[in-house]
Amino acid sequence: MRYVKLGNTGVDISPIALGCMTFGEPNRGYPSWTLPEDESRPLIKQAIEAGINFFDTANAYSEGSSEEILGRALKDFASRDETVLATKVRHAMRPGPNGSGLSRKAIFTEIDASLSRLRTDYVDLYQIHRLDHSVPMEETLEALHDVVKSGKARYIGASSMYAWEFSKALHLQTLHGWVRFVSMQDHYNLLNREEEREMLPLCADEKIGVIPWSPLARGRLTRDWDEATERSEADPVGKMLYGQEASDRVIVEAVASIAAARGVSRAQIALAWLLRNPVISAPIIGARKATHLDDAIASLDIELTDDEVAELETGYTPHPVAQGGLSDSAIRATAASINMLPGRRGPAPEPAV
Repeated sequence: MRYVKLGNTGVDISPIALGCMTFGEPNRGYPSWTLPEDESRPLIKQAIEAGINFFDTANAYSEGSSEEILGRALKDFASRDETVLATKVRHAMRPGPNGSGLSRKAIFTEIDASLSRLRTDYVDLYQIHRLDHSVPMEETLEALHDVVKSGKARYIGASSMYAWEFSKALHLQTLHGWVRFVSMQDHYNLLNREEEREMLPLCADEKIGVIPWSPLARGRLTRDWDEATERSEADPVGKMLYGQEASDRVIVEAVASIAAARGVSRAQIALAWLLRNPVISAPIIGARKATHLDDAIASLDIELTDDEVAELETGYTPHPVAQGGLSDSAIRATAASINMLPGRRGPAPEPAV
């Protein structure tokens, strides 16, 4: 395994992160596609033995069960000093006031709860699981700064938001001398490349490490267009993110064609496309089978030709912004608020004033 730096930090991470939303007792909040502990542990062990040292979870995954499973497995299979452990905070953990969000109170409560479930004294990367627009940004950023200064986190990261919001947060952190975000966990794959307009150029300029979620488009890039899986049938977020656009089918079929010509899996091709972008530190891979991890690791050795890249990218058309994890009403409002731009790479033009 070759290791890379996370953005502009000195920490070494595997260029594949194991996403742990898949791990969680099925009776703890998520539907049947999550794996109970006895099925999760072999995958975590396989990842460690393959050299993967970067693990991403969240307090809200299976109501904390994901953190519990991961924490016990890492205690048994890995050295804490060699592991880069990331978790997230924002979504509801209990009903009633202060049970969710990014207030100072919520952040201080949830970091301690996550550390207890993960069986560790600190996390390496503490991420906000989307913005909380009901809380002043300054309150959230100062609280995150204090979490780092308390020794409970080494670095902080952000996730899906508008580029102007991320730029504002980085500016405020610099202005006040607060610890800065070092990573952006955003929605990016062959079927949704809207981040190429503003977020990825911003991250490249600010030397922010990008760790995309859903790099395989919830598996859409790895199977035939009309094929369904247990997760795709039971995952409403996936259905919202990936519809039936004809342009998406063209890309799915291009992935299949190139994979067949090379004699490799479709997942390897889709991940190799992501990994060729220098702003990407590590895509976050969700694994339910050993072969999923095998494919992710094998993708590190694939170098796509310019012709193959053109075949994968040519069919892309603009998509509405989709930030999975928000409420349906918020997603609809977000999608309705944007003006679709011409389908092209690079940042969008400045709006007329």
